[in-house]
Amino acid sequence: MATDQVPPIADEMPTVEPETAPARVEDDGPHADDSGYRQPEVDVDAMRRLLDGRYGDVRDLVRDNLTEHAQILVDQEQMTTADFRERVKDVVVMMAETGQTGMGFPEEYGGGGDIGASIAAFETLALGDLSVLVKVGVQFGLFGGAILQLGTRHHHDAHLADLVSGRTMGCFAMTESGHGSNVQALGTVATYDAEAQEFVITTPDDTSRKDYIGNAAAHAELAVVFAQLEVGGERHGVHAFVVPVREDGRVLDGVRIEDCGPKMGLNGVDNGRIWFDGVRVPRTALLNQFAEVTPEGRYLSPIDNPNKRFFTMLGTLVQGRVCVGGAGINASKVALTIATRYAVRRRQFEATDPDQEQVLLDYGMHQRRLLPLIARTYALHFAQEVVAGQLHDVFSGPGPIEQGSDEHARRMLESRAAGTKALGTWHATRTIQECREACGGAGYLSENRFAALKADTDVFTTFEGDNHVLLQLVAKGLLTDYAGEFEEMDQLGMARFVAGLAVETVVERTAVHKLVQSVRDLLPGGDTWDQEAGLLDPNYQLAMLRFREEHMIGGVARRLKRGIDQGANAGAVFSRVQDHVIAAARAHTERLVLEAFVSKTAALPDGDLKVALNLLCDLHALTTIEADRAWFMEHGRLSSARSKAISREINALCRKARPLAVDLVDAFGVPEEMLRSPELLGWPIGSDH
Repeated sequence: MATDQVPPIADEMPTVEPETAPARVEDDGPHADDSGYRQPEVDVDAMRRLLDGRYGDVRDLVRDNLTEHAQILVDQEQMTTADFRERVKDVVVMMAETGQTGMGFPEEYGGGGDIGASIAAFETLALGDLSVLVKVGVQFGLFGGAILQLGTRHHHDAHLADLVSGRTMGCFAMTESGHGSNVQALGTVATYDAEAQEFVITTPDDTSRKDYIGNAAAHAELAVVFAQLEVGGERHGVHAFVVPVREDGRVLDGVRIEDCGPKMGLNGVDNGRIWFDGVRVPRTALLNQFAEVTPEGRYLSPIDNPNKRFFTMLGTLVQGRVCVGGAGINASKVALTIATRYAVRRRQFEATDPDQEQVLLDYGMHQRRLLPLIARTYALHFAQEVVAGQLHDVFSGPGPIEQGSDEHARRMLESRAAGTKALGTWHATRTIQECREACGGAGYLSENRFAALKADTDVFTTFEGDNHVLLQLVAKGLLTDYAGEFEEMDQLGMARFVAGLAVETVVERTAVHKLVQSVRDLLPGGDTWDQEAGLLDPNYQLAMLRFREEHMIGGVARRLKRGIDQGANAGAVFSRVQDHVIAAARAHTERLVLEAFVSKTAALPDGDLKVALNLLCDLHALTTIEADRAWFMEHGRLSSARSKAISREINALCRKARPLAVDLVDAFGVPEEMLRSPELLGWPIGSDH
């Protein structure tokens, strides 16, 4: 996707003017029905090019590599865990040789110098074996990304070329057994010994052991270790260090590593636990982009505030969240491709013809199960395209502490990445399960891919940030508008901050109120805009989601303020309203997703491609409203008659999308070799299996 097509990083997006609203084709051409609707013909190649965006060549390179190594899908089922781990490592190193895994690194170290390309490559890798995907993410995204973003020239020269090529394998040792999402409370300590000019890395207790660390159990030679930095008896917060953990396959003295053992999935990734017993590393092992310790033991940092420094460091690692969200969306494409193709082959019961059983996708319920998920996958794809483009722009610009760096843009990016990751990975879990069920007992067979898809993506909802914790981050930004003291606020700080403002100020800060008002001005009916606008009017659809978001944010603000004004403990108040906080953040992200879809379709030239995408956009928007119809009815924005009309319209949209379904999933571009599923996809059409 060209970066000039990416909407600006802001909560405000222009309302769709009536003349740019998605086109509705009404003529008497081929396939026209009584309402004047003309069924479009989907050019699969053109749709795939649209989905692939500006990085089509990159995505095709990854598809070719996946096809070349397709045997790994079988190996995952047949090899022992130890052998499969070695197989996954070998495939990762071979892929590194093609350049696909290093596209985000500087060219001088063997990379491609294009962050956007690296995200596109990673997302596409999710069409194949997900142990390979996660191993790539650990090696090049987390381990390599930490050295690139947190280190300086010394670390780049020492490590980047070897890690980009796969000659040096590493791990990212942040999470601890007792400290998962709360990174600021990590227990591992790095104490500076000024006389030796070394840091001493120590694990003080078992709750502080590094846990679930990918690459640790078998392959990592180096670890980026996050630890509390202590200099001269004073703590300076969490910092990152490059620490050797193996040499020639042997675990080094002072380091203890255990295998995490069998997991629900991703058993080609060697997750392990690490303890450090007084491990010494040189002063230069500190990744010193944001802080330095002088030889004599003086702590220096260009960012004085420790909380701001911590969040700035973590903010540079936002690419991981963007990548995981994209991976979840792409894994959904695999499941939908298999289930949809199966649904137009498999026949069941003589529903309309006594001489022939009916194909599954001709049943209304089967359409309801699969087609809205296809529409939502398209919606999330375009939302992911926006956040990936923003990431590329932000990290291709000034550094986080350089003159002219836009801190607000970075905070907005972190929020959008968090919300999109949460919705994208939850969508994967739901979609893969629904597709498995839609394939009946055959979907339960390993060769039909759902076993691996379910097991391997399940953890996506909790790694790179638990989804509920990420949505709290989104809500904090909404309630504070990324205020100057944003980094200093924990949950209690946020509650106190909001309590100090007028509720109207909180709502106005989000710009949601202004968005709703501007849409009302475009829609007929004044205060009855929600009753009189057409269901397929994108301005109506956007207005509904914007109204919900505004109302929820205002509700959270009022609850926080009321509780604290009454003298209640800020932590207790926040806990009581936490469900409302999550709901508001989710509503905000849902609105961004729909805006991305509407914006994408509005920019397309008239034609069948636009008609097909408008159909999906309407289906996505109305199913989103329908899914929360109780809330809209409780808050006076949806009458029972209009709610029923929305459900009828969704059913009509499903019938219109039915003839396009196979073309729409084929446009995802999943290589045939990645689908496997010979029983599901290989039967002749009309077979009575």
